[in-house]
Amino acid sequence: MIYIEHIIKTIPYGWKLLFASCFFLFFSYTCSTLSEPISCDLKVDKRVKGVTFTAPAKPFPENPMPPIQAVNAEWIAVIPYGFTRPGKADVSYNIDWQWWGEKEEGAKTTIQLAQEAGLNVMLKPQVYLPGSWPGDLEFKTDRDWLAWEGDYENYILTMARLADSMQVAMFCIGTEFDKSVAQRPQFWEALIAKVRKTYTGKLTYSANWDKYMNIPFWDKLDYIGISAYFPLVDSKTPDVKELQKAWQPYTRQIGKLACKVNKPVLFTEYGYLSVDRCAYNTWELEPNVHSLPVNEQAQANAIRALLEELKRHDWWAGGFIWKWFPNGAGGEGYDNRDYTPQNKIGEDVLKTCYGEM
Repeated sequence: MIYIEHIIKTIPYGWKLLFASCFFLFFSYTCSTLSEPISCDLKVDKRVKGVTFTAPAKPFPENPMPPIQAVNAEWIAVIPYGFTRPGKADVSYNIDWQWWGEKEEGAKTTIQLAQEAGLNVMLKPQVYLPGSWPGDLEFKTDRDWLAWEGDYENYILTMARLADSMQVAMFCIGTEFDKSVAQRPQFWEALIAKVRKTYTGKLTYSANWDKYMNIPFWDKLDYIGISAYFPLVDSKTPDVKELQKAWQPYTRQIGKLACKVNKPVLFTEYGYLSVDRCAYNTWELEPNVHSLPVNEQAQANAIRALLEELKRHDWWAGGFIWKWFPNGAGGEGYDNRDYTPQNKIGEDVLKTCYGEM
């Protein structure tokens, strides 16, 4: 260390100044390059300003659409759930014990009310795996894979027929099936072709934030769909500018993919818990969320940073915030630490940002 210091002292002042200037210019160029939006011919005409609608247990006591309109949202995502039980190669849906809003009956009513209110709809059937999640779905034998895929295809085509019959604007063929897509891409490509024969609207798939680069069938869909829970800043309440800067390496990578496959990017899900550190590894917070400190400002900052940073990019098609309770506070599963911005600072932020998009 003493030897290195001696060498530095022997360097003439002018050379030191030149080196410092070059380093500053290089650093400034690198930072400006990272913040500059990726440019290509892809340009979205009108963005999706959406909320993900939480399926209620019972029929609506009153029309749930006016509060959605009040935050300047123009789309809702409706989720009729299916279920795959642990160790079972099947998909169950439209069964008696499901909540009303999760079944076809509830989905139809929700779609109808949304359309009557002038809202667009994405039908987004999702499979719930108790104690797990779709990304970990995996089977040891082809026989089990084929059995599950047969059930899943029936489920998706049933929902695609519903979407087509009600002229739903967009349909999502799946959500976060990391291992299935990696190991069985031929199933997904065949499924897309079958859905295309059934449904005439726009198609997407919702890839997890760390797997969207590995999806082999983006060229066969209308949107690159991402569950956009990117880890940004690991602090209790990062400010908006800090969060926007943290987005920039991700937006460069996403933009390169969008330009490469010439498809706009839709955040099929985005959102933040209203607790400390919500803009980092949110999945680590979920198991113990009820014991965490409430932090509405952290959620609001994260929502604002996402919407203000992403709208700079022509390839970004908008997104659906996760999530929105139809019966408001006190509704199904509502908690003041949950992802919903309802009755929080984040609701005003969403209203403002959606109004400016």
